[in-house]
Amino acid sequence: MRRFNTLILFSLVMSCSAFSQEQASSEDDVKGLERIYLIGNSLTWDTVPSKLDDDVKWHVDCGKSLAFIRDNPESPCVKSSTLWPVALKQTQFDLISFQPHYGTTVDQDVAVISSWIERQPNAIVVVHTGWARQESREEEFGGNDANESLFHGDVYFNALESKLQNKYPAREFRSTQAMNLLDSIAKDIAAGKAPIDSISELYRDKIHMTVTGGRYLMHNAMRKALGQPKSVKGFEKVPVKLREYLNAKLDELESGELSAHQQRRLKSRKIDDE
Repeated sequence: MRRFNTLILFSLVMSCSAFSQEQASSEDDVKGLERIYLIGNSLTWDTVPSKLDDDVKWHVDCGKSLAFIRDNPESPCVKSSTLWPVALKQTQFDLISFQPHYGTTVDQDVAVISSWIERQPNAIVVVHTGWARQESREEEFGGNDANESLFHGDVYFNALESKLQNKYPAREFRSTQAMNLLDSIAKDIAAGKAPIDSISELYRDKIHMTVTGGRYLMHNAMRKALGQPKSVKGFEKVPVKLREYLNAKLDELESGELSAHQQRRLKSRKIDDE
């Protein structure tokens, strides 16, 4: 009987040891990944967070502004969300993405984003610009009054990023520049230089992106902002010619060819490096 009990005890010890080693290995694997958190609405969901690299979590609530999400975190529409009060308390993230939306001002977005990033003192901050509804895309991109309620244009997001950078001079801020991509593509279409005939071919409804093109573009715009390489995983049905064209537009983000906004950011980065 004593021998039997000894064998059971030995077996339990070995099992616990194996479990501890497995758990430690799992924790080490997670430690080797960048921790990423995205807060936004369905335009964040259209970047397909689940296909991003590393350890990614999100809080996504459909059609809501950042202010609403801050004040009403309990029941986001995407049920796989990790609620921000829990996520920002339990984890220190390497990168955090915020997606402003209709109904707020620059100062309101600065206040909301500030309340979150101050809980995450070491995180790189990515501003996901989202994009405008089809019918107002061109008008919004050309907006010139940063004091107006949110519109998807450089003037608004330049002002937002400038105020955040001035408030947190040591923090690194990045942008997905999703609207710059759409504006550049629209100009190519008008000039007969794109493999599609209308920007609406990237939209599946009034505002959301198609699975076979639009989402591929926005997923990889997010990847680029996070410092990840382009990926076709999950987007194999995107026509090769379209994918190659979209890749070329994504590459323009690096060279600063798309907008004054990107050129300003690259110039600022160069000055900092010097």
